[in-house]
Amino acid sequence: MLTKKQHELICFISDRLNETGVSPSFEEMKEALDLKSKSGVHRLISALEERGFLRRLANRARALEVIKMPERGETKKPAAPAKDNVVTLARPAARPANDVIEIPLHGRIAAGVPIEALEGSTMLPVPAALLGSGEHYALEVAGDSMVEAGIFDGDYALIRRQETARDGEIVVALIEDAEATLKYFRNEGSMVRLDPANRAYDPQRYRPDQVRVQGKLAGLLRRY
Repeated sequence: MLTKKQHELICFISDRLNETGVSPSFEEMKEALDLKSKSGVHRLISALEERGFLRRLANRARALEVIKMPERGETKKPAAPAKDNVVTLARPAARPANDVIEIPLHGRIAAGVPIEALEGSTMLPVPAALLGSGEHYALEVAGDSMVEAGIFDGDYALIRRQETARDGEIVVALIEDAEATLKYFRNEGSMVRLDPANRAYDPQRYRPDQVRVQGKLAGLLRRY
């Protein structure tokens, strides 16, 4: 099943391809769906890719191919009660193993002493096989405090966006809404402990109200 916005987007892309043979720009898609930012378009496209309705064409910037459309008889509908605000579609096809998708790259994150997390609009191409369900973004690792977990300076950490974590998971933790770091997350009594994976570094302890989980590590990309 697709959401109303996902359904509207694939119809808009299909109509534009039929009219001009060229997929619409992200700005055109944002305006057509009345979205506040292009990141919303990226999320919708990623969701449609995961369900096998769209494919990004390799080596062609922003080129999209419609793999399939909703079942016959399905049309775009105006806003309706919650239970009717979902469109039922055919079973999605499996995504090819060599598919590449783009996710936002939000600057550098410390794997040592926390540094300020930078926001940016750069997109990073990522093999789809490295990502599961959900919304993802990428951060470039700075520092060596996670080397014993196989995470090195200059790696790209692929992060699944979420606000909760279990003990022992590697997370992006935002400290006092100002600095971000990549660490193991653990609850320690009334405190939150952020553990490095390098014996040269000490654990960091904070009150729960000082730390907000911004996502969980889903994968890594490394340049050689």
